[in-house]
Amino acid sequence: MLTNKVFIRKNKRGNVLKIIREHYLRTDLWCGSCCCIICPHEKHDLILAENPPSKSSIFKEPHYLMVDTNVILDQIDVFEEDVISNVIIVQTVIDEVKHRSSAIYKRLRDILTNPARKFYTFVNEHHRDTYIEREQKESSNDRNDRAIRKAALWYQNHLNKSTKESKKPKITIILLTDDAENRRKAQEEDKLVSCSVQTYVRSLSEHPYLQDKLCIKEYASESDKHPVYPPHLTVVQMHEGIKSGKLYQGSFVASRENFLEGSVNVECFEKFILVQGREALNRAIDGDTVCVELLPENEWTCPSEIVLEDNENDPIVETIEEDENEKILKESASKKQEKQPTGKIVGIIKRKWRQYCGILKPNEIKGTSRHIFIPAERKIPRVRIETRQAEKLYSKRIIVAIDQWPRHSRYPQGHFVRALGPLGDKETENEVLLIEHDVPHSKFSQEVLNCLPSLPWIISEQDYKERVDLRKIAICSVDPPGCTDIDDALHSRLLPNGNIEVGVHIADVSHFIRPGTAIDKEAASRATTVYLVDKRIDMVPELLSSNLCSLRGNVERFAFSCIWELDKNANIIATKFHKSVIKSKAALTYEEAQLIIDDKNKNDDIAKSLRRLNELAKILKRRRTENGALVLASPEIRFHIDSETNDPIEVAVKQLRETNSMVEEFMLLANVSVAEKIEKEFPEHAMLRRHPIPPQTNFEPLIKAVRHQGFDIDTSSGKHLAISLDNIVKDDNPYFNTMLRILATRCMLQAVYFISGTLTRSEFFHYGLAAPIYTHFTSPIRRYADIIVHRLLAACIGADSTYADLLDKTKNSLLCNNLNYRNRMAQYAGRASVALNTHLFFRNRSEEVEGYVLFVRKNALQILVPKYGLEGTIYLSGKNINAKFIYNEENQSQQCENIVFHSFDPVIVRLSLDSTNVQHEKLVFELVKPFIEGFSIQSNDNVMEIDETPQSPTMKRKPMEEAVAVGSGKKAGNKKKKK
Repeated sequence: MLTNKVFIRKNKRGNVLKIIREHYLRTDLWCGSCCCIICPHEKHDLILAENPPSKSSIFKEPHYLMVDTNVILDQIDVFEEDVISNVIIVQTVIDEVKHRSSAIYKRLRDILTNPARKFYTFVNEHHRDTYIEREQKESSNDRNDRAIRKAALWYQNHLNKSTKESKKPKITIILLTDDAENRRKAQEEDKLVSCSVQTYVRSLSEHPYLQDKLCIKEYASESDKHPVYPPHLTVVQMHEGIKSGKLYQGSFVASRENFLEGSVNVECFEKFILVQGREALNRAIDGDTVCVELLPENEWTCPSEIVLEDNENDPIVETIEEDENEKILKESASKKQEKQPTGKIVGIIKRKWRQYCGILKPNEIKGTSRHIFIPAERKIPRVRIETRQAEKLYSKRIIVAIDQWPRHSRYPQGHFVRALGPLGDKETENEVLLIEHDVPHSKFSQEVLNCLPSLPWIISEQDYKERVDLRKIAICSVDPPGCTDIDDALHSRLLPNGNIEVGVHIADVSHFIRPGTAIDKEAASRATTVYLVDKRIDMVPELLSSNLCSLRGNVERFAFSCIWELDKNANIIATKFHKSVIKSKAALTYEEAQLIIDDKNKNDDIAKSLRRLNELAKILKRRRTENGALVLASPEIRFHIDSETNDPIEVAVKQLRETNSMVEEFMLLANVSVAEKIEKEFPEHAMLRRHPIPPQTNFEPLIKAVRHQGFDIDTSSGKHLAISLDNIVKDDNPYFNTMLRILATRCMLQAVYFISGTLTRSEFFHYGLAAPIYTHFTSPIRRYADIIVHRLLAACIGADSTYADLLDKTKNSLLCNNLNYRNRMAQYAGRASVALNTHLFFRNRSEEVEGYVLFVRKNALQILVPKYGLEGTIYLSGKNINAKFIYNEENQSQQCENIVFHSFDPVIVRLSLDSTNVQHEKLVFELVKPFIEGFSIQSNDNVMEIDETPQSPTMKRKPMEEAVAVGSGKKAGNKKKKK
């Protein structure tokens, strides 16, 4: 059968178009039940059990469950448990879930593809007896509810007829819906059995803990309590306010140091809009898109200097603390001289809630099921949950989801999802940091694995014909020790005309990952490989990342080659690109390559090639720095891991050799050359990478720090900044210049991917590299952006064809957003892994090390320890501190008796671990030299930056290494051997 609709539309040119939409209906779609004798089933389609056992104390007869859309969206945690089976999911529900939440759709799809779960997909929208048209004035939501009830009714009648004829036990269809009106219509109009999810789950008496996972949004109103928060504006009110310019839309960023403070990033404001106080924050959670109202300018304030921790007490004490905290906050903010835009949140446009890791707070009231969950992430508020297994969970890391945040509740309300493992266990803590940084780390699905080539994989004769054969050239790779995902290799050789041929050969990952396949979608979603201290979370399956795509020594592999002809001054004479077959003659580490270059007795093809490359790289680097490329710094360390326990046993600062720079220079050159090529051929659709020029306000902390040391620094351009950094040195402090470069790194903005047609040419500029145009081409094993660039380049040279999505500017802009987000989260996860292993390293030990005063604050010294790449804050006032310090704001110094502290002064500190807070262990910095009588120090690592300079909250909280390695990305992550 066929239904069709005809639409008449005009296109952009004014031409009238007739559009016909056809909808086919069928009579041969089967129901999936083993008890059915009517449908012509295939054996593998018999999913639903013939006589499903009932686990319910209310519905004791055999039954199948059918659910509506909101049940899946709200209660997916319940359905992921193995307890519930024999569930029918109609196409209407799947389509709605896919449209409303891609994350939950993926989780639902994982359940549907597992035959053991007995979840059956019924295509009701194409069945003659279950398809319905939307009625006049009927909302799409009401139409879909009616379609689900129609499918449930059809199933009931269909199964009744089948079981009656076969004389099998009758099977009831139970419609699960939390919509009271939908339940009423199902029961009264369609005579169906229907109940809420809460009712059904509570009837599963053998599985009481399943109730912990319920998302309950129908809370009784607490009329005896006064609202804690003002009401949110409606969607219409927010839209009208934003349109009129009275309200603003932006992303909310919560403060780590102060639970009563946050900020909203609004595009039309240079600085963030500051939000202070519980009512002004109005139930916003970090990451939410909010509607904010600007306060009158005479009410503007500044970020506070204090740390406020939230505590859960009884209502009376809670109210007293609330008033005290608000008072302290206002007093602290009023001390500031320069105000910044301040506002209050009046509505939530879009929630960005996710699952949160943390611990349960022990409850003094025995036997209660209500508990407070404390998130591991300090920027997330505590959550009220109900659980009947608290005693088991007190010593574990758990995951909780937020359901709602009513006005009368001080904290949001949520539900328990699952337990991760014991507190302090390394595997558990690794899992926590991956979840907290939203790193996809589940095993690759069978659908993805089915896309992999079968073994043994052999290069065919046709492959050799279609590619340039470079197997005889002396190509080699140079990587960190233990690297298994080798994605680049190099060669150089003399040409008859006296010039030098240089080749960069990149793993041809796009050959194995074709557009639109399951593996392509998974790689696009993951976006990047994530490197932790002791393991690697691959973007693509290991068969590709460590085997078929990895350019291992003495093995034939597919590559995408960029070949230049250079003169002896490293000027490019000609450039060509082609797909190739290579056979790397050696897989070297940076140290091994350096030894070969330095050994005068080595004169084979590899040694000669490396020496030529090294000399050319020096010229290229000098030219880049002369053009204004920045050489920034960050304290980077490498852990030596025990092979049996996987615990860190030694820490060392990473050593950089000439070979590191050599590889980086040619990766940069390849990225620039490819960027020019794809932008020329696809000026509207090239995927490029830009590093925005930082606003001058970002450099204020750097300028201030340098000025107090008697120097001036020019930040008017990247070139002037680079020259200034080279010239500012101190003979008596060899680490002084490195610290300046660390501070300069913090002033940078994040480098991002973008589509060429969305920005003007002047905005393509890469500030850190001083490059007019740039992209990522050289690491396709670990970056999805490089795969897209490979596809564009292949289309440029005729090695492959384009496809619709490759030239879709809108889709690729959204893809860039995901790539930028995943890349940022991967960086944060890597740093969190370093912090975790640093804590493990300092368990049951302390050590005295050399450090430097990075900043002098009004009540603290900020210390940098180069040996471990650590930064910590030593407070100069508080409990147990009897010494009196005098702060000199004019020259930024602290004085105690005859001892004066300035920025960049060397100190000796003792490092040890404070584990009194099981959730947030912290590294304690204790001042050893210079010694001060009566000074007992309590401090913490990387928790707080106290800053006297008014600046945007993002600048204030910018992690130390955020903009380091803004360029090539050549092994920018810590490449570790996969355990």
